[in-house]
Amino acid sequence: MSPFLQHALLAGTAIAAAAGMVGYFLVLRAQVFTGDALSHVAFTGAVASLAFGFDPRLGLFAATIVVALLLGLLGHRGRADDVAIGSVFSWILGLGVFFLTLYTTTRSTADNRAGVKVLFGSIFGLSAGQARTAAVIAIGICLALLVLARPLLFASLDEAAAVARGVPVQILGFAFLALVGACAAEATQAVGALLLLGLLAAPAGAAMRLTDRPYRGLGLSAALAVGEMWAGLGLSYAVPTLPPSFAIMTAAAVVYAIALVGRRRRTDATVVPPRSQMADAHHVGDN
Repeated sequence: MSPFLQHALLAGTAIAAAAGMVGYFLVLRAQVFTGDALSHVAFTGAVASLAFGFDPRLGLFAATIVVALLLGLLGHRGRADDVAIGSVFSWILGLGVFFLTLYTTTRSTADNRAGVKVLFGSIFGLSAGQARTAAVIAIGICLALLVLARPLLFASLDEAAAVARGVPVQILGFAFLALVGACAAEATQAVGALLLLGLLAAPAGAAMRLTDRPYRGLGLSAALAVGEMWAGLGLSYAVPTLPPSFAIMTAAAVVYAIALVGRRRRTDATVVPPRSQMADAHHVGDN
C-alpha cells in the first residue's frame, strides 16, 4: 500500500468518525445550517492564515472554533440560530476572497492552488506527521462527544425538561459548538470547505432514516461516515483522475439515497396494509 494512501486512511478514518458523530447531533438539534456556515469560515480562516504567513491549520481551527462560539453567543441557550448565522454568512465568505487575493498578490512564494486545496481538500497530500496529528485530534473530538452524549441528547430532545432537571443546557450548547468548529477544521483537510457539509450531514441523515434509537443512530452515523470515507479513498486510488473529495461525497450521497428510499418503502408498507389484510377487514365489517 502506498504511504500516501496509508496516511489518508489513518487521518480519514478518525476524521470521518468524528464528523459522523458530530453530524448526528447537528441534524438532531436542527443545526445543519451551522455546519454550512462553518464551511465558509474554514475557507476564510485557512486563507487568512496563509496570507499572514502561518500554517493554514492554525487559521482553520482558530476561525471555526471562535466563530462557532460567537454564533452560540448570538443565538439562544448556546444554539446558533438562522438569524445569527445569516448575519455573518456572506461577509465571512467575502472576507475569504479578500484574504485569498491578498495571499496570491503579496507573497512571492504563494501557491496558486492553495485556495483549491482548501475548498476541495488534499487528503492524499498529508504527511505522516500531519496524518497522526489529524487522527489524534479527531479521536479527541470523538471522546469528548461521548462524554457529553447523554446530557446533550437529553437537552436536544427536550430542552425544557433538561433545564428543569438542572442540566446546564447553555454550557452544553457552547461545548458542542466548540466541537463542531474543531470537527469542521478537521474535515476540511479531508474533503475541503466546499464539501464539508456533506460529510457532516449525509451519514447522520442516513442513520436517522435507518434507526430511531439515538445511541444506535450515533454509532451508525459514525460507521457510515467511515465506510464512505474508505469507499471514496479506495475509488480515488483505483481511478487516479477521480478527486478523493468527490469520490467520498459520491459514496455519501449514494448511501443517503438508499436509506431514504428504504425508509419510504417501509413507511408505505406500514401505512398501506396488504390487500389480504384489507380484504379481511372488509369481511369483518360485513359480518
